[in-house]
Amino acid sequence: MDSIFTFIALSLSFLLLAKLFFFSNKNKNLPPSPPSLPIIGHLHHFKKPLHRALAALSACHGPILFLRFGSRSVLVVSSAPLAEECFTKNDVAFANRPQFPSTKHLSYDYTTLGAASYGPHWRNMRRIATVEVLSSHRLNSFTRFRSGEVVAMVRRLFRDHSSAAATPGSGAYTKVELKSRLFEFALNNMMKMVAGDRERSENSERFQESVEEAFSLAGASNIGDFLPLLGWLDTQGIKKKVVRLRKYRDEFLQGLIDELRCESNDNKDASTEKTMIGVLLSLQKSDPEYYTDQIIKSQIISMLGAGTDTSSDTIEWAMSLLLNNPDKLKKARDEMDTKVGNGRLVQESDLPNLPYLQCIITEALRLYPVAPLLVPHESQEECEVGGYNIPRGTMLLVNAYAIHRDPKTWEESEKFVPERFEESKVEGHKLFAFGMGRRRCPGEGLANRVVGLELGTMIQCFEWKRIGEEEVDMSEGSGLTLPKAHPLEALYRPRQSMIGVLSGL
Repeated sequence: MDSIFTFIALSLSFLLLAKLFFFSNKNKNLPPSPPSLPIIGHLHHFKKPLHRALAALSACHGPILFLRFGSRSVLVVSSAPLAEECFTKNDVAFANRPQFPSTKHLSYDYTTLGAASYGPHWRNMRRIATVEVLSSHRLNSFTRFRSGEVVAMVRRLFRDHSSAAATPGSGAYTKVELKSRLFEFALNNMMKMVAGDRERSENSERFQESVEEAFSLAGASNIGDFLPLLGWLDTQGIKKKVVRLRKYRDEFLQGLIDELRCESNDNKDASTEKTMIGVLLSLQKSDPEYYTDQIIKSQIISMLGAGTDTSSDTIEWAMSLLLNNPDKLKKARDEMDTKVGNGRLVQESDLPNLPYLQCIITEALRLYPVAPLLVPHESQEECEVGGYNIPRGTMLLVNAYAIHRDPKTWEESEKFVPERFEESKVEGHKLFAFGMGRRRCPGEGLANRVVGLELGTMIQCFEWKRIGEEEVDMSEGSGLTLPKAHPLEALYRPRQSMIGVLSGL
């Protein structure tokens, strides 16, 4: 990669220097900017995971930086007050999304809810998501699906342990890799909301791979998005990957649409019409020119992508933190025993009565936010942030990871301390796990239900411990979301007090 940068720098340095000279005279009062290189700008700081590299840069040069990623100007914000200014006073100004070449195919030509430009199409997609899919009424109607999936997951864990135990009932622990199971739970939940309660022939493992691959290619993590020559040469094979990925996902989603369209036409089944695809197909009948199959697929992939990898990652991080802090795990289990008991599984209706469980989830999101740099924004007009002028077309990266670990805001900022959120000790605006402003994630309510129910059930039903004496590796992966670099493996066994309940599942 260094040799490519050198080649480009030598061949085009004169042209870029002239451009930079012109730019610097045209735009006054820009935020601080560290020294840059010809052509590539600040891409030599482009190390993965990017949120850590940018946090280190901000620690040296301040909480607001103006960078150049090749051909793009970038505003990096790493403090809560500046982030709040971006999403309140300048919320409309930063309501757009940058259109990266690598995400064109994955976002159906930038028509998905997450990638669409701010305007009538985005507002309509947002309305469908919030009213038809993610409203409290709609979420309540799918409670039975989430409960059913929790029972299925717990049943499999219990049976796997019984099969693996050398002597049933001996109290031996069983090893489990949790990432795939957590993702399967999240995917099944979303699939039932999207397409209804049906058997799926599609391999969930393959779809998991496609979601993870899409997130690894999304966001602001591909150098080819900032250096057009590299994008044209496709030295990283990004274009081939996204074309292949789109083909797979397109066939998968089109199959779902065609299946439900046939069911709707043949049976007029009211339950089919209540699914997300059913709602969109009914809208297609009234306005077929707008609600094309492609628009329907773009909405589906937004929901399946945003509602699967993110929630499974959050639970995986929370479990990792609890395994490294067994006293916190015991405290959560004691709360569960007191508020729910051992005669039944925890239910969604119990979650408001489990404040420490919610503190654990919030603290996990603080330390390991779902999107560490949020989803990138782009200024659609000139604006002012922190007293500095921000040109139109500037990409905004809000480093939630750095903000959540800022020692000026958080005591013992690097430590896992769920108690900091007890009795609303911390103001909510200091957290940006779900974004802020008009493009804040609309799935926060669903995420809280799914994560709370699944994590609570795992704590209630099983005893957990690390494999060996060493702490769980907390290394971070890279991409739009924040996966663990190494999937979590742990040891578990059924709690004696819950065996009666588990045996009856």
